[in-house]
Amino acid sequence: MTGPRDDRLGALSALAEPNRRALYEHVAAAGDWVSRDQAADAVGLERGTAAHHLDRLAADGLLETDYQRLSGRSGPGAGRPAKVYRRSDRELGVSLPPRDYELAGRLLAQAVDRSRTEDVEITRALDEVARAQGRRLAEEARAGVSGAGGARRTAILEVLQLQGFEPRTQPDGTILLANCPFHQLARHHTELICGMNLRLLDAAVEELGEGSLNARLDPEEGHCCVKLRPTPPGPAPAPDEGGDPACWLHLLDDTPE
Repeated sequence: MTGPRDDRLGALSALAEPNRRALYEHVAAAGDWVSRDQAADAVGLERGTAAHHLDRLAADGLLETDYQRLSGRSGPGAGRPAKVYRRSDRELGVSLPPRDYELAGRLLAQAVDRSRTEDVEITRALDEVARAQGRRLAEEARAGVSGAGGARRTAILEVLQLQGFEPRTQPDGTILLANCPFHQLARHHTELICGMNLRLLDAAVEELGEGSLNARLDPEEGHCCVKLRPTPPGPAPAPDEGGDPACWLHLLDDTPE
């Protein structure tokens, strides 16, 4: 299954071709609409070759397109509108292994806003916005989920993969998360970020109705601090059981970004 990160990698790989990159840089520097003829002349390409590369950049979301009469005239004799290009507003960022500091920043900003406007304690506000995000992730995966537990498990794995957690199913049914999308933040703000991560994942599992799994703080060197473990018989344990995250800092991978 492909997802947003695959799309970003494909889009950025388009810039590896020298002519394509030159065309993109010209259009971006122009700051306005650029025609095929203008772009071709600027980088010294045949018009047909430039058109091919410009359309590839547009298909990858790096440029946006329009049709305009470049003569400035309208009506009969004004000529056909020409296809023009300008830089897209789409923002692209790729990191390997996958990181999602944009999501973490958005959740933290939402929590600060809620704490400030609703007079809610900041960690409680972060818990609430993280759980809301977890439910949204589950809702995005719900379309292909039937009532079968196997389908729900598959949906969870797909959600985790798309979010960059790199899930690995262990022989005992535990889902180990081989990557933390918030790695550097978790290293330096362990209790805050690991708690946010736990609430997000717990809400996603709960929303998808996968009652056979339970999100737990269970740090292991080089992995995400949360594991999804098979739910033991009896009452489900509280999602924040598993020890004080502030005591685990030495377990987090110190590999630089």
